[in-house]
Amino acid sequence: MTTLHIEHAISDFDRWLTAFQRFADARAQAGVRDHRVQRPVDDPNYVVIDLDFDTVDDAERFLGFLQTRVWSSPQNAPALVGTPQTKILQSAPTR
Repeated sequence: MTTLHIEHAISDFDRWLTAFQRFADARAQAGVRDHRVQRPVDDPNYVVIDLDFDTVDDAERFLGFLQTRVWSSPQNAPALVGTPQTKILQSAPTR
């Protein structure tokens, strides 16, 4: 499994969530198998998102979509504060 891990500050969680939900179809079409949204207990204006994909290529393509079509547009990312930090992760064997 490959995970696109995203972290960034936000100005308003409800506004951010509305924008996130608008891209549900885009996530499905890009091959997102599952997703998790978390917030630090001590910072309500920060989100951590994990998007699971079958391949690194799928994760990289979707990251490109986010960078060029979503995060670059205040209308598509109205509550985004600053530049998201991202990492593409793969499961590592633990035995």
